[in-house]
Amino acid sequence: MAASVRDDLLAAGLFVFDRVGFEAATVVAIRARARASNGSFFHVFGSKKELAGALFLEVLRHYHAAMLAALDPVPDAGQGIDRLIRAHLDWVVTSRREARYLFEISRSEWGDDVRDAQRAQNARLAEGIERWRTPLVMRGELLPMTLVMFVSQLIGPAQIFCRAFLSGRDRADPRAEADTLVACAVRALRPPEPINEQ
Repeated sequence: MAASVRDDLLAAGLFVFDRVGFEAATVVAIRARARASNGSFFHVFGSKKELAGALFLEVLRHYHAAMLAALDPVPDAGQGIDRLIRAHLDWVVTSRREARYLFEISRSEWGDDVRDAQRAQNARLAEGIERWRTPLVMRGELLPMTLVMFVSQLIGPAQIFCRAFLSGRDRADPRAEADTLVACAVRALRPPEPINEQ
């Protein structure tokens, strides 16, 4: 029972935050959307801010799960780049409200508990990517660079590209540009093919 109330409140929070933003969202509006009593809300969450932090971590888990699923079964270098970029684009399109929340909401007010949980989740994603990437770097199939640089070259352009879609400025499905994003990432992350001398 408590889990379903929590899920209902998180879903309602996502809807209300997406509609009016964090600042304008009220506990009353979230409760009304979830059809939850005042007592139910405050039994589960101490405040709107606490709900927002829990929602952020839940959405982050969903995003990371989608990204890690792209690495199972373990792909080669080119397949991995392709799958990770397409997984990002697919998640943004199919989870648009969640993606807007994850990538657009200000997190300057999160408490240490949310930041610590975010760091732990990010570390799990990093470990998954490194398990795939490290052997490929050692074999010369991916260029050596820090993980932060690798991820910025891999997903950064797709995240920037998706901003217009998430904001509604561009209604075109960003997955239509997947091939171009993949080709650019391959050039940034893989050694150049040797030129055959004739």
